[in-house]
Amino acid sequence: MGAGHDHGHAHGAHTGTAAQAYRGRLRIALSITLVITLAEIAGGLLADSLALIADAAHMATDALGLAMALLAIHFAARPPTGRRTFGYARAEILAALANCLLLLGVGSYVVYEAVARFLTPAETTGGLVVAFALFGLVANMVSLTLLMRGRQESINVRGAFLEVAADALGSVAVLISAAVILTTGWQAADPIASLVIAVMIVPRTVKLLRETLNVLLEAAPEDVDMADVRAHILALPGVEDVHDLHAWTITSGMPVLSAHVVVSSDALTDPGHERMLHELQNCLGHHFDVEHCTFQLEPGGHAEHEAGLCT
Repeated sequence: MGAGHDHGHAHGAHTGTAAQAYRGRLRIALSITLVITLAEIAGGLLADSLALIADAAHMATDALGLAMALLAIHFAARPPTGRRTFGYARAEILAALANCLLLLGVGSYVVYEAVARFLTPAETTGGLVVAFALFGLVANMVSLTLLMRGRQESINVRGAFLEVAADALGSVAVLISAAVILTTGWQAADPIASLVIAVMIVPRTVKLLRETLNVLLEAAPEDVDMADVRAHILALPGVEDVHDLHAWTITSGMPVLSAHVVVSSDALTDPGHERMLHELQNCLGHHFDVEHCTFQLEPGGHAEHEAGLCT
């Protein structure tokens, strides 16, 4: 391969997706969520509480989401192959997308049932609702504590954290509605609490959905300013220009970048070539925390011979 066509590859050690470190905590959170779901279904039927049933439906969806997150982590840990060069790392993002769609479906269902309750009021037993909702709140707080740290590192864990947080807030709404029913006998508090739960579900889900779609559409990572990246590369000694600069995210904790870097003739010699690759890698790794980078070093004018458009 000629000097003008050399490709420099700088890869950080990839030890798996960010979510893998939280597999055990996700399993515990899943177990807790399943127990709460069963308890709230029983409580909702016994107390004839839509709020408890709505919260249980939300919990069931969260349990499915947590199960999918764990399944995605399992697939993401599988090694790359000749055909799937990044392995199954993107499975985490697909699981997050499916989870978003499920959450939106549950939110719509809760709104529908709440409206039906307004039209046909039911007699809700406030005391039972308080007991089951309080149990759900305590259990959800345990799950939140387990997932608190991981939400900063993995979009999948963040999705699970947001679901549990919404569940905890849902339990608070159910407790308030039960207190209102016990003290005033106003049965409309139950469907109102259900609507509050739906309102809590949708905005967080939309935000997570937007982040997930950005990954699938291969948008630049949110914390990487591409203009700043270009400026840093151009500031390196020997760099004359940069084009075909792209950055995207394979999965949480795995941003990647590629660029064609036009360099001086000195940088294409054996010692200069190696020095330039080290400087480029250090620049991207230290300033932007992007360790998986691929660079093509080329002389001036080479871009005119490349197929396609240069950016």
